Amino acid sequence: MTPKHQTRRAFLGSTALAGAALPFAGTALARPDRTGDFVYEIQRTKEEWLETLSEYEYAILRDAGTEWAKSSDLWDDYRAGEFHCKGCDLHVYSSEWRVELNKGYVFFSQSTPTHVLMDIDRGSPYSMSGTGEGAMIEAHCRRCGSHLGHILTVDGILVHCINGTSLKFEPSAT
Repeated sequence: MTPKHQTRRAFLGSTALAGAALPFAGTALARPDRTGDFVYEIQRTKEEWLETLSEYEYAILRDAGTEWAKSSDLWDDYRAGEFHCKGCDLHVYSSEWRVELNKGYVFFSQSTPTHVLMDIDRGSPYSMSGTGEGAMIEAHCRRCGSHLGHILTVDGILVHCINGTSLKFEPSAT
């Protein structure tokens, strides 16, 4: 396996960020289940995904992994520009919404309207019996369903905590 990859459970179990999401777990707008009636605009087989993503990127975007803190070049890059989903190039965040937190991930105060879907992460160790109670809020790309990260409270601020691996950064021309 590519270095600098950890499971979501390992990350959440080892950081204080995880518990901060508990007060907001019931406020998520759930996205339709991937196996339900909802159909993403972009549908690919695993083999097709691996034609455009490395195995490491696939583990983050398609298997909901979490990168190691400070492993992405984007975590402390505050240049002006736009952030797109690495899976399908949909514009999901802008540098004007960046929140500077020295925690090792890319943080935003909001996403591009209607471009990020939320779901209850029932696989989280903070979920009780799969009910969603105490679960994390997961952020996904609206177009291809790729896992971007989580929405939680860090240092008293509600933020989108995003894996830099899930993003493609396009700096502003200025």
